[in-house]
Amino acid sequence: MTSLEEAETEETVTCLHMTFYHPCQEEKMMFRCLNFRRREQVRADELAKFGRDSNICRYNLMDSRVSRIQFSLQFYRKLNSTELCFEIKNMSKKTKLFVGHTELGYLNKTDLPQKCIICFGDYQILAEIQEGESMDYFHTRLHLTEVPILQERCLPSPHPVPESGISYSLFPSQDRSPTETDENKSY
Repeated sequence: MTSLEEAETEETVTCLHMTFYHPCQEEKMMFRCLNFRRREQVRADELAKFGRDSNICRYNLMDSRVSRIQFSLQFYRKLNSTELCFEIKNMSKKTKLFVGHTELGYLNKTDLPQKCIICFGDYQILAEIQEGESMDYFHTRLHLTEVPILQERCLPSPHPVPESGISYSLFPSQDRSPTETDENKSY
């Protein structure tokens, strides 16, 4: 038998790729504390926290408008399954977090889809999960883009500003409840 045949099978590791964008990133340098293009290993029992407090957060955003802890990611395995997932939780009392088309208020959480855009304030983050098998840890790999992610993907902004002044969510068809009309009134 060769040493290759005797070697243990290498376990693949889940990797969360996150691409960051902010319109003022060059002048304000809010991403200067993030390690781009390098994989970082995070233990499965750790919360991956994003925010401006370097004593609490693993991923620091150097911006006074970002909460001390903006949001956190928890790695977990689904019940009675081998599927490994992430749960995202809004930790900001002042800013709503948009995950895809889902709006999260303070302490709200949801599963992170396989590929989605996370938005808060002027921040846009494209999150993509590369599946793996390891249950002991996962990797993060951060990227920076100069192009707005919503514009690049041709997706609607979570903060539309219609000319009519009437606000719609990202799912306009779900916002519109049946409208009562007077049956006797002619139009």
